[in-house]
Amino acid sequence: MRKQVMGVLLGAAMLSVKGWAQAPSNSAGQIRAITTAVPFLLICPDARSGGLAETGVALAPSMYSMHWNVGALAFLPERAGVAFSYTPWLRALGIGDINHFYLPAAWNISEKAGAIGASLTFFSLGKIEFTDNAGIKTGEYDANEFAISTGYSHVITGNLSAGVALKYIQSNLTGATTVGGLTTQPGRSVAGDLGVYYQKDVTLKVKPQPLPLTIRWGVHLSNIGAKMAYTTSGQRDFLPGNLRVGYALTLKFNEFNSLTLANDYNKLLVPSAGGAAPVALLEGIFKSFGDAPGGWREELSEVYWSIGVEYDYNRIFRLRGGFFYEDPMKGNRRFFTVGAGLSFRQIGLDAAYLTSLVQNHPLQNTLRFTLYYLWK
Repeated sequence: MRKQVMGVLLGAAMLSVKGWAQAPSNSAGQIRAITTAVPFLLICPDARSGGLAETGVALAPSMYSMHWNVGALAFLPERAGVAFSYTPWLRALGIGDINHFYLPAAWNISEKAGAIGASLTFFSLGKIEFTDNAGIKTGEYDANEFAISTGYSHVITGNLSAGVALKYIQSNLTGATTVGGLTTQPGRSVAGDLGVYYQKDVTLKVKPQPLPLTIRWGVHLSNIGAKMAYTTSGQRDFLPGNLRVGYALTLKFNEFNSLTLANDYNKLLVPSAGGAAPVALLEGIFKSFGDAPGGWREELSEVYWSIGVEYDYNRIFRLRGGFFYEDPMKGNRRFFTVGAGLSFRQIGLDAAYLTSLVQNHPLQNTLRFTLYYLWK
């Protein structure tokens, strides 16, 4: 790929969740999609949630809870689990060297001691070629970003748990190249996550016989940390701080068949002006709830949501589907997803496919694959 270095710095967000700023302009000719540093932290990392339109904050606990809701780890039904996920990214643009990798692990020590988790997220942006103003090649670099996380979760009451996670983030887009007297550098930061998770088994009184129903809900704050700088000029950008809330309902029809409905809502905790807004971290978080130029209607449009359904047969075979919606002025991601999972004893494989409702969208035909192993 040939990219000018400053184009890489300014367009890093477009290589991630916002889909190359596909949002249309408003009446003033402005695109109001909110951009941040390291948006790869918001990419759906696993095929399970990928098949459910990126829902996950209230799904049954797993090692993927390190991303979706660290508070859920304390209710992990298995003793431990590890997974590896691979997502070829933006293939619809004809780019073949951008890839997303995710390696999570979790261990439920005991009810008294709690559960711990760890994860590695690696985002490869491929080979970037640097040129001068005359178009002459001056160098190249394999750009990449990664985040290493550790987390802890503990049961607060019989049905409620909470957890925290700490992550180190590094984004090296230029290999510390100097361009036009401007010295670039890898962006680095430390951030935290906080999650609360609730689950309860009840009985749904229907005829001809009552059915077991599991109710789950979750709240998760993620990527709350210091701003990140890519140059020595002093400009720093917000991390993609995010508030995720949602619920999931699992209805068990009999010993072999169950159905889960999941619904998530997300709000970036970043000023509407974007990641480079000249305000402090906490001020920016609070401002993000009331600073949209279009007032409360535009503020509500910054909330994007998704809904997914999963059919499970005997914990062996699973079918998934979902719908994701983001306002056209705030990123214009609107897509359907489908997925499937197959497990045998302790090992399993999930796959997911995304089809966009927006014509020529770079996320079109996105595939995700996850291989996992569980210790009972």
